[in-house]
Amino acid sequence: MATVEAPTRPQTRLHEGPFVNEALTDFSQPNNARQMRAAIEKVRGQLGREYDLIIGGKRVRTKDKIKSINPAKPSQIVGLHQKAGKEHVDPAIQAALQAFARWSRTSVEERASLIFRVGDVLRERKFEFCAWLVFEVSKNWAEADADIAETIDFCEYYSQEALRLAKTELPVQMPGERDTLLYIPLGVGAVIPPWNFPCAIMAGMTLASIVSGNTVILKPSSDSPTIAAQFVELLEQCGMPEGVVNFCPGAGASFGNSVVAHPKTRYIAFTGSREVGLEINKSAATQAPGQIWIKRTILEMGGKDAIIVDPDADIDSAVEGVAQAAFGFQGQKCSACSRAIVDERIYDKFLEKLKERVERITVGDPAENANMGAVINESSMKSILDYIEVGKKDGRVITGGGPAKNAGDGEGYFLQPTVIADIPPGSRLEQEEVFGPLLAVIKSRDYDHALEIANDTEFGLTGAVYTKSREKIERAIREFQVGNLYINRKCTGATVAAHPFGGFNMSGTDSKSGGPDYLYLFTQGKAVGEKI
Repeated sequence: MATVEAPTRPQTRLHEGPFVNEALTDFSQPNNARQMRAAIEKVRGQLGREYDLIIGGKRVRTKDKIKSINPAKPSQIVGLHQKAGKEHVDPAIQAALQAFARWSRTSVEERASLIFRVGDVLRERKFEFCAWLVFEVSKNWAEADADIAETIDFCEYYSQEALRLAKTELPVQMPGERDTLLYIPLGVGAVIPPWNFPCAIMAGMTLASIVSGNTVILKPSSDSPTIAAQFVELLEQCGMPEGVVNFCPGAGASFGNSVVAHPKTRYIAFTGSREVGLEINKSAATQAPGQIWIKRTILEMGGKDAIIVDPDADIDSAVEGVAQAAFGFQGQKCSACSRAIVDERIYDKFLEKLKERVERITVGDPAENANMGAVINESSMKSILDYIEVGKKDGRVITGGGPAKNAGDGEGYFLQPTVIADIPPGSRLEQEEVFGPLLAVIKSRDYDHALEIANDTEFGLTGAVYTKSREKIERAIREFQVGNLYINRKCTGATVAAHPFGGFNMSGTDSKSGGPDYLYLFTQGKAVGEKI
């Protein structure tokens, strides 16, 4: 078992000046490419390590294990993890409660300073963390870099936001009183992140929790526990006290459900599927014996995101935006474009250009920086192939349509980027989230029809419109029912502090991560009126 450096108490250091996003890495620069290849080789030498549960700072091992594998090479074990069960729920809750008594009373300056330090160290180790993403979830270099850059942004932004909330001033002071509004922590939170942004979303929900003064039980996805383990070790090395974050990979049906239902769990921050999110919401709404609060749920769920292409649009720009949004990270983003709604007057021309663009996408080992790596696991690959067969019956395949047989070295869950045209509104492929490299193209009669189609699903996460018409842009702002709308650009790539992220309807509670409202979800307001 690898040892972890003893935590050091950080000096209080607060970042001055306005928030600035972490710059993305240009891998066309030889030095950057060289550093990335070196990091990949370094991490390759660490694959297969066994990681412990961490409960109240204590390392715990279990009989049952979770194997994290490389989707591009399933015979390769990325990490071996302990599998938390129901018997670990109460010890984790108790450890988090004990830590909360101290951590909640730690000054916001000290909490923020620790998280700033995490961002600084992560910036120093950016290529290494990128390499873990390459192996564990098959992200190419640019996708991995964006994931880690967003994590650094969360460190910076949420720390600054916590400091801002601590200085909240009320607009009215009653005569003879000192009136204040405090944003105090909630308690113990369950953080349940997905595998597709295994650093940024996992870290973002965790950082927002702890910088606000809460303590956490972190249950990462069983497909991506290793990057979470690496991040928790980084937190420890930067001085995080024992019990503030308790690292507990485990099955959702046993450990996860039990944590959500526990009477001492104060809130649940979840990102994942609609089905699981609704179950969490239902469980959280049920008062357990001994529960004295209404549990808060912060839910980010699925999407069936559409890009509308108007006849007056710059077609080349629209084609590029659709291709990037549909097939970036193998389409495995809740924000991915899974529907292109194209006006009938430019439909054929758009398809011709889109086919040529998509067929330039390379599929292969992300360690070699192919455009597309493997999908996350065998079950996902089978599900996507089933959807492709559904699409073949309802429409016509423009390109792709099956496994990418020449990708990798004979193993791996590789699929061709697939475009299926003439998909009718209301059909399964137009309605259901696929979460893979499959794009449905739908023909619209006019702009009214396009907006009607765009709004015809139960989701409402992201969307985009390509048009030169100011009138149509204004209509989209009013009528396109999504939490994140983009004009004349792709519908993926939300940037911290510029595009607060979260959706409507069955896409979740519109949590707006990376925005000025987010920390309110992890705190509660306490008004104090003091007579002086």
